[in-house]
Amino acid sequence: MRLPLSPLLAVNHPISAFLFALVSVLLLTGCGEKSVAEAPAAALSAQQAAVSNAITSGDSGATAPRAATGSSPGLKRFGVMPHFGDLDTMVERRVIRILTVYGPGRYFLEDGPRGTVQEYAAKLQKVVNQAFNTGLLTVQVAVIPVSRDQLFPALASGYGDIVMAGTTITESRRAEGDFTDPVSKPLKEILITGPSAPPLASPDDLSGKTVYVRLSSSYAESVRALSKRLVAQGKPAIRIEAVDESLEDEDLIEMVDAGLLPWAVVDSYKPQMWQEVFTRITVRKDLILREGGRLAWAIRPDSPQLKAFLNTFVKDNREGTLFGNIIRNRYIRDFDWAENAAGADELSRYRALSSLFRKYGTDYGMDPTLLAAQGFQESRLDQSVRSHVGAIGVMQLLPSTAEDKNVGIPNIDELEPNIEAGAKYMAFLKARYFSGPELDELNGSLLALASYNAGPGRIRRLRRVAEERGYDPNLWFDNVEVIVAEQIGRETVQYVGNIFKYYLTYRWINTADAERAAARRASGIDS
Repeated sequence: MRLPLSPLLAVNHPISAFLFALVSVLLLTGCGEKSVAEAPAAALSAQQAAVSNAITSGDSGATAPRAATGSSPGLKRFGVMPHFGDLDTMVERRVIRILTVYGPGRYFLEDGPRGTVQEYAAKLQKVVNQAFNTGLLTVQVAVIPVSRDQLFPALASGYGDIVMAGTTITESRRAEGDFTDPVSKPLKEILITGPSAPPLASPDDLSGKTVYVRLSSSYAESVRALSKRLVAQGKPAIRIEAVDESLEDEDLIEMVDAGLLPWAVVDSYKPQMWQEVFTRITVRKDLILREGGRLAWAIRPDSPQLKAFLNTFVKDNREGTLFGNIIRNRYIRDFDWAENAAGADELSRYRALSSLFRKYGTDYGMDPTLLAAQGFQESRLDQSVRSHVGAIGVMQLLPSTAEDKNVGIPNIDELEPNIEAGAKYMAFLKARYFSGPELDELNGSLLALASYNAGPGRIRRLRRVAEERGYDPNLWFDNVEVIVAEQIGRETVQYVGNIFKYYLTYRWINTADAERAAARRASGIDS
């Protein structure tokens, strides 16, 4: 996504795509190893209907669903039922469901689903149908994107059959499910540092500092273990801050590279994959938090047939094989990565303008920090910026927009009216198109941001499409976002995602500034 660094912080927006994505997933037809993007649209539509029927029906060879722990009323509302059983049941039902997460290279939408997981799904579909000689009644392999913290609950609850998301085998995860043979060589969890990081001589130097991790990740377990050891030695604990579960390692690497985060914990192979894209990170192979970890695909523990079949498939197609290496190298792409909102010049501009964002955000009922993040995305908070289509200033408004009766603020070539006009226009979009009891504050703002970029009529129509396709029209990430990516493209999705990253960065900066001010007051420096 990809997204948001809040996408990074725990702003606790609910991302529940697996509850809705089953009825709308695009599937590969029996076209060998071609990607979905190459399959004829009519064939895709027919396969969608077939798989939707197979998933939502209560028969077609499906076993009676057990009581699903954590099953969602949202799923039931859309008629999606959990299914259990081993490989024979999946073949009889003609659907195998892969749970994964959105992320650059792994799974994304660009002229249809793409990425390494989609390629593996296509390959697995071909191998399964050859092995079972299914003929015209083919087994379809569906890819279902969810957020990280939903992978194992969705698997256990019967909403997916395989977790394919770069997950490390840990003891706590073994308690939640079974694993295939490893798909990777032994790995290390290491620290990467960026241009904003202070010096670190050893992992122990994280004592008393903050590390941002997904709480569902193996990294969180590693940081907790290190913090526990430090406390036992009489040293300050590590401050562990949750990042949003929709953020992938690539998002965190991007943030570190841009200076938005000082460091992050990642598997050692991740920064190597992106070394030509992210050139400002330092890979600290000497700062190791876990050694010997292995990646594997997760399945339910009562699936011996599926496990045996996947182990053979993994052996023939994992990293190191011709297929595995080709797929891995195919998806290292040049995405529209975020820029450094926390560099010295950028931070100076933010602090200089924060009072204006606070004033007009408050006046018009918008989050001032989100408006500042939007301004950074639009212009890097530079009032002198002019676009080729005539957009002006920090908020990149067209004069015609500022003159509209719903805004009505002249002189947007001046700094303060420009910010006021941007705040008022955002408030108008949100109030007119994206308000109501069904929308929380955050998602109403995210939909308004998408409208700022792509137009409110278009986003409102795509919310309806999202609901028709089984997604939640009141959630942006992994729901309306999916339809926007499919029907508009990457620009609007990344526009919202980048703003969310900057928003979280500014929130961190505000918190750090407040803590420093409090410490100065407590020490009597400011008295």
